[in-house]
This record gives sequence, C-alpha cells and structure tokens, in this order.
Amino acid sequence: MKLARPFFRLSSLRSRLMLLVALAILPLALMTILGGLREREQAVEQSEDNLRRLTNLAAANEAQSVERARQILVDLASVPDLLGETPRCNALLADVLDRNEGYVNFGLIQMNGDVSCSAVPMLHPVNLGDRAHFKRAVMERRFIAGDYVFGRVIRRHTINLTYPVIDRAGKVVAVVFAAMDLAGLDTFVADINLPPGSMLVTTDANGTVISRRPDPERWFGTKVPANVRDAMRESIKGGSRRAMVLRGDDDVERLHTFARVGPPSLSDYTVTIGIPVETVTAGARRAQLMSLVGLAATTMLALLAAWLAGDVLIVQRVRKLMDTARSIAAGDLDARSGIAYEREEIGQLACALDEMAATLQKKEAARGLAERELRAADQRKDEFLAMLAHELRNPLAPISTGAHLLKLLHSDNAQITQTCAIIARQVEHMTGLVDDLLDVSRVTRGLVSISTQVLDLRKVIDDAAEQIRPLITTRRHSVVLDLPPQPAPVKGDHKRLVQVVANLLNNANKYTPEGGRIELRLFEDGDDYVLSVRDDGIGMEPQLVARVFDLFTQAERTPDRSQGGLGLGLALAKSLVELHGGTVRADSAGLGQGSIFTVRLPRHSQEVVLPLARTADHAHAVKPLKVLLVDDNLDAVHTLQLFLGAGGHQVEIAYCAADAVDLARVFVPDLCLLDIGLPDFDGNELARRLRRLPQATGATLVAMTGYGRQQDRDAAMAAGFDQYMVKPVNTVELSDLLADTAAEKHPR
Repeated sequence: MKLARPFFRLSSLRSRLMLLVALAILPLALMTILGGLREREQAVEQSEDNLRRLTNLAAANEAQSVERARQILVDLASVPDLLGETPRCNALLADVLDRNEGYVNFGLIQMNGDVSCSAVPMLHPVNLGDRAHFKRAVMERRFIAGDYVFGRVIRRHTINLTYPVIDRAGKVVAVVFAAMDLAGLDTFVADINLPPGSMLVTTDANGTVISRRPDPERWFGTKVPANVRDAMRESIKGGSRRAMVLRGDDDVERLHTFARVGPPSLSDYTVTIGIPVETVTAGARRAQLMSLVGLAATTMLALLAAWLAGDVLIVQRVRKLMDTARSIAAGDLDARSGIAYEREEIGQLACALDEMAATLQKKEAARGLAERELRAADQRKDEFLAMLAHELRNPLAPISTGAHLLKLLHSDNAQITQTCAIIARQVEHMTGLVDDLLDVSRVTRGLVSISTQVLDLRKVIDDAAEQIRPLITTRRHSVVLDLPPQPAPVKGDHKRLVQVVANLLNNANKYTPEGGRIELRLFEDGDDYVLSVRDDGIGMEPQLVARVFDLFTQAERTPDRSQGGLGLGLALAKSLVELHGGTVRADSAGLGQGSIFTVRLPRHSQEVVLPLARTADHAHAVKPLKVLLVDDNLDAVHTLQLFLGAGGHQVEIAYCAADAVDLARVFVPDLCLLDIGLPDFDGNELARRLRRLPQATGATLVAMTGYGRQQDRDAAMAAGFDQYMVKPVNTVELSDLLADTAAEKHPR
C-alpha cells in the first residue's frame, strides 16, 4: 500500500530554518502586539475617567458663576428703584457693579429695546432690541444666559445674562441684564494643570468660544471646528458621556469629553476638555517600544543564525538562480545557472530554470522569424493595396471624365444623359470600394487622422442624405429625417462624419426591401447628440448583431448581390466614430423586424462657424486658362483634354516629365495638372523642377494621381504642389478649382 505524501515535509534545510524563525518570532510578536494594545486601551480608559471628572468639575464651576449672576438679577428685578428715575437707577446699578467682581456692566432694557439705565455711563443711546437674549427673556419670561457678544458700550468680550422684570399684574415691563466679563468666567479652571497641548473650551449655543485655556483673549468670539461642534451637540443632545478622539485645526488629535453648564433652564453652554492622544498613550508607547526592541533583537539573532547556517547551502545557490533569472528576463536566453542538478529542491529548480531558458530560446527564434515574415507581409499588403488603388483609379479617371464630357456635349439627348449617369454612378461606386479598402487599412494601423472643427451635425446629415439619394431613389425607399430646428454643434471632421452617416444610410438601403421606410433621427441626450438610423428591413439575428461591426461581415442577401459591397462600411463607421470620441451600437428585434444603428457624439458648446458662401464672381463664365496636362495614360489625358477644351481652356499635353519641362518653358502655363507615376521621373520631381522655372513660377500645381495614401499626399505637398486630387477626379471639384485659379490669375 502506497502512503500519502505529507502536506509539509521538513526534508530541506531551508524549510527547517524558516520554521525555526517563524516559531521563535510568532509568539513574541503576538504578545508584543496584544500587550501594547491592551496597555494603550488601559491608558485611554484611565484618561477618559480623569478627563470626564475634570470636565464635569469645570462645568459645575461655570454653572455656579451663571447661577450667581441669575440670583443677582432676580434680586435686582425686585428693587423698586430699578424702574424709578434714571439717575437713581444708574446709581443703583453702579453700586451693584462695584460690589460684584467679574462683571463689566448692569443695565435695564425697556420693552422697545432701549437701554434706559446702565452702571457704565453711555456716550450715546443704545438699543438692544435685536439681541436674542432680550427677546427670549421677554417671550419665555425666565432667566436667559445669552450667547457671546462684544459689548457696544463697554467694548469687552462678554456674555449677557438677562431676567424679565414683571409687575404685579404679571406683565413683563422691562428686562434687567448683567454683562459678565469672559476673562473671569472660568477663574477656577486657570488653576488646573493640564498637559502641554491640552485645551479647555466653553462655547455658547452657536459654538462660539466664550472661554478657553490657554490664550483665552486670542479665541474669544471664534467658532470651534465643525467636528468639535458636531460632537458637542451629539453629546449634549443624546446625553452621551463617552469620550471622542477629534482632530483640531492645528492637526493634533485630542481625546475630548463634554459637559453641559448647568441644566437647560440655566444655560445652553457646553464645556469640553481635550488632551492630546499622544500624551495619553505616551507611557503605553514607551512600554511597547521597549517590547518591540526586544522582539527586534530576538528576530535579528534568529535571522543571523539562519543566515550563518544556510549561507553556503541555500543563499549562494539561490543568488545564482536569481542572477540567471534576471539575465533571462533581460533577454539573455543563453544564460544558465551552472548549479548541479541534484535531487534536493534547489537543484531541481535550477534544472527547471535552465530547461525554461532553452525552451524560450527556441520560441524566441521562431517568434522573431514569424514577426519578420508578418511585417514583410503587412508591408507587401500595403504596397499591394496602394498599387491596386492606383491601377484601378487610372482607368476610372477617363471613364468618369468621358461620361461627364458626353453628358455636357449631348445634354439634349435623354438616352445619352441617362447612360452617362449610369456610368458615373458605377464609377463612384467602384471608387467608394477602393476608398473603403484603403480607409480600413489605414484605420486598423492607426494612420488615420481627422481635421476637427466646430460644425453643425444637421449639415452633415443633409450632405450624407444627398450623397446616397440616387441609391434611395432607385429602390423607392421612403426616407424620413427628424432633425432639431436649432444647430447641433459637434467638433469633428466634416468629410469623415458625412462618410459615417452615408455608410449607415447605405447599409439601411441595402437591407431594406424596395418601398421600405428608413428613419433618421437626431436629438440631444445629456452631454451627447444621438443619431439613430432605423429601417424596417430584414433585421438581424443576435449572433450577427454581436459582430456586425467586424470587417467583411454581411447579412445574407439575394444571390445576385445587386447592391454589392465588401462588408467594410460599418467597420469603417465604427472606427471613425471612435476617433471622434463617440460610440456606435446596433440593435435588432430579430429577422424580419428591421434594425437600428445608434451613434453618440459629444456635444460642443461653441457656435458653428458657417463656411463663407462662394462669391458671385464664380457664377460668371470662367476665363480661359493655359493648362499643362501631364499623364502617361493616353485615354485619361485625352478625355481630360476634351473636358477642359469644352470649357474654353487652352490645353497642352505631355506624356513624360522631361517633355513637360520643355513645354512649360514655351507654353508658360497658368495651371499644371500632373500625374505622379510618370515613366522617366515622378511628378514630385517634376513639380520641383517646374518651381525652379521662371516661366512656371506663378503656376498653380495640382497633383492628379491614383495614389491616395497620406504619405503620398505629404510627399506631394513637400515637393511644391498646391492641390492634391485622387483619381477619378470629381468634375465639379475640378470646375471649382478652375474657377478659383481663373479668379486668382485674371482678377476682374
């Protein structure tokens, strides 16, 4: 029978030494910690009891002072001369003031608030009708200990103690008051020896200091910290006698106890004494520190014994393993431990580490080879896409230009006009496929940048709807736009956002049967604008909804694929929306129940800057220009020549860059339309040479090429081009360029 392996074996020196150190330290550590905590608790409990007695004593002493003042006022209220003539009343109160220390004034307040007599001569009339203590004494018909006040007559820190004077009919006819000097409120407390950093504070009902030790004059009339005020209210209101640890404005933690000055009928004052926690626990800390020093000494002895016993057998060999592991982590996969592979743990660990290094070395070599092959394949893919776009755009250019030229020359022939429109739509569709391929490639590699400005999202939607209007018309869809009446400002790239909305509308158009309904709604939601495109088309299953924004994902359509597409539009839309800081999501209730795509874009507070309208000069006929056309594609150059000639421009053609330089010296062009991929040297070099020619210095240079990558654009602009157009060139944009150039070269 095979015995089970024990959970923990003492078969190695390392485990025995670790167990020895743990057994030596653990009991001492527990005893030290528990003993220190207990000593600290006992010190705090003892300090709480002493502090509570001291606080109650201080409160009782101050209550005696207030009670004495109450008795004086009760006696005064019964003296007939108090309500007599003012000189006799003043003399009476002055005599009372002389006989009682700790007071700065006595006085009588009439029912209108005027002080009619005072122990201290008044330099001007005084009205105390707005004082709370006066109002409360009249209303509650009892003794009131008022809040802190800085006396108007005596200019001292005081509390006003008031008592109503009631006639025989039981009616309050006046209020007698005593102004107690706060410096004498707690003379008893001045004899208490508090530890350094301690404080004794008495506050009124509003938390204003009326007594403090030490430095009373500095604190009279100030508010106690909010946490202390809250603790006072909680303690007095709930009748709690427990102590609290509070942090003061000086960032010192103190142990506080609280006591009320007399019963509620006497005053609303509260006394608190706070002693620094550090002072309370100083003795316990010293004892705990001594215990920790003993524990540290014991620990050091145990660790020293473990080090001396295990240095040769464990530590040195572990260091070799650590150095080997660091070398491997730093990339040195040739590193090995050099430790003999014995049956004990360190030898087995060394064997495993060396085996791991050898395995990593093989995998790193394979990974490096795969990475180089992947990088080379990615570069070949990018070059292939760029060349594919160039080769596809070159034949599309003459087709597009030829179609527009035929439509221009035979505008009265409906059949030719319709055929030209079909050709133009198909060219535009194929150009869109090429652009989507290149855009997706750039987006996935993080090479797309957007040119942001504040724009109106409604204008973006209008442009996108106009862009796909022919497709909508073909399938006889009903499109409903629900847009807000006011501008919807966002910050973004107009062209890219139009591309997003057009892709969403085009997607709805593809998957909605003829005669269906497409709804586009724009509204505010918090800090975002929400744009939703809803259709009543074929809908989506949940599995498709989850991956509808993945590349090359499409729903099932008819076998003829009459609407075409590569499954790139939604993936591209999602990437562009995220570049603008927004989100896009798809929802569908299921097959046959339509779909809804929702885009959220951050709202922008800045007003939309509307583009300047084209001036009236462009509405007139464009003045003829001298145009130098350079392209090695015969079909493209000839169709473009016919188009330019139909506009009345003088056109010269060159099929290579060298001929273009020679022709420019004689022709002196106003505008040069240059292909980049020329047989002798490229269009960028041609642009640099033309810029150096005196005859072409002032000419407008336009790159007209099938290359559309950003690096191609940057290289062309660095070479001296003014404009960059990707084939097939939009004839409307070309016409605008001709008009702008003519206006610049031949101002009216």
